[in-house]
Amino acid sequence: MRYSVITINYNNKEGLKRTIMSVVAQTSNEYEFIIIDGGSTDGSVDVIKEHTDYITYWVSEKDNGVYHAMNKGVAQSHGKYLIFMNSGDSFHFSDALSAFNEYEEDIICGKVLKSGENIPCGHQKPTITLVDLMRGSLPHQAMFIKRELMVRHPYDEKYKILSDWKLCIQALVFNNCTFRNSDIIVADYDTSGISTNSNGLLPKEREQILKEMFPPRIITDYQRLYPADDELLDLTLLLSQTVGARKWAKRFLNLILRFTQKK
Repeated sequence: MRYSVITINYNNKEGLKRTIMSVVAQTSNEYEFIIIDGGSTDGSVDVIKEHTDYITYWVSEKDNGVYHAMNKGVAQSHGKYLIFMNSGDSFHFSDALSAFNEYEEDIICGKVLKSGENIPCGHQKPTITLVDLMRGSLPHQAMFIKRELMVRHPYDEKYKILSDWKLCIQALVFNNCTFRNSDIIVADYDTSGISTNSNGLLPKEREQILKEMFPPRIITDYQRLYPADDELLDLTLLLSQTVGARKWAKRFLNLILRFTQKK
């Protein structure tokens, strides 16, 4: 079994339908499908039961949050690679799994297309460095991770939105895992989830993770590299609310960051 597709859901019946249909439409036969539901009461379980012929394992019970549910999915998986396609997210095309059959790196990452946009998002370079990860996480909807890696380093459940970022730093920086970047659009990303609507939690968790993983000297260097990172991020997000403005907001942010690096 090459792939384990893991879907986390809680009271998102319509989003779950979209996700299931995109998985069922995959042309690859080398995958299993796991659904971890958090005890939904909106009819999600009925949707799951309607598609049990396509689901390898499912459970509906209360959990302790998104990352706890994702770890539960890992525990039930058997594939060589794991991909988390949570409810509302969907594969971009029917050959999305087959397109990565020839790759063997520890982490393989493609691109995502956010809802309402037509410009793919994701890592842009063939290699990846600590500075790249400081600038942002890899999209888990487009990231294939070797199961053995996730068994060794499960998601840290004390974080609500950035445990996947912490995992990437651990694997790619500290463990020097192999990495392959791809321009293939793997998933359509539903931006209505907790990671998008974090209500200010993102900078707080980022600071906690940095303090947990790095000595003060490294953190100081990071702060020098991005002396006003949070303010710039807020401004970029504000600009990006205008339809079609996200790409310009991103360019603006990059220009400001280059300027601060030269000072």
